[in-house]
Amino acid sequence: MSIPFIVAVALLLGLLIAFFQRLRKFGGAEWRSLPRWQKGIRISAALVPLILAGLLFWGFVIEPNRLIVHYETVKIETWPTELSGLRIAVISDIHTGAWYIDDRKLQRIVELTNQQQPDLIVLLGDYMVSNNWHGHRVEPEVTAAAMKNLKAPLGVYAVLGNHDWWYDGEKVRRAFEQNGIRVLEDEVAEVKWRDASIWLAGFGDLWTRGEHIKQTLAKLPPGVTVIALTHNPDIFPRLPQTVPLMLAGHTHGGRSIFR
Repeated sequence: MSIPFIVAVALLLGLLIAFFQRLRKFGGAEWRSLPRWQKGIRISAALVPLILAGLLFWGFVIEPNRLIVHYETVKIETWPTELSGLRIAVISDIHTGAWYIDDRKLQRIVELTNQQQPDLIVLLGDYMVSNNWHGHRVEPEVTAAAMKNLKAPLGVYAVLGNHDWWYDGEKVRRAFEQNGIRVLEDEVAEVKWRDASIWLAGFGDLWTRGEHIKQTLAKLPPGVTVIALTHNPDIFPRLPQTVPLMLAGHTHGGRSIFR
């Protein structure tokens, strides 16, 4: 149990006690003599801090600590029939060292992902966090060592995010590749599934590496089926129509954008 969690619980309990103390005053003679509009103001004054505290408690204590698997079925008109049913697990913005993201959480992420039995796993950047009030830096070797236990028949592929490059993108890349995870930095890779092929095009982070869409796509054979991988989704409007699907992170909710 972390110190921020204990502090948040203590503050919420304090507000609840204060709220119930005010409720005790609402039944007296003075309360009954007040006009209705004054009663409304006093009730609001008691409720608003409690509601705000509840929202903050949810946003900073409960929600960040949840680990939920979201399922999305993506239908693309131009998608080849022989590639229908491909299951991709998408993991992004792990930020190891941030609140609630420790070794046990990394292990749980791996376990939950493997339980889904995906055909392919992609990691979409931002594995690092800076030393600040809401986190402490954990070396990329720790995250990479945990992620190497991810299992998928078609493999595990990764791109890097802005936080990774603000730290040391080359070091992050080495850590992942030394643990068997291929990093695509403006690079492409062929993945064979059933009797067909899918090509992954991994783009460098827009904020820190710039945009190299044409140069990266030029590495692809003509007419192949492409899935774009990137950290920042803002490059999607500039992708050509030949790229039917892009998977991105950065928004801390994940993005799958398709045509």
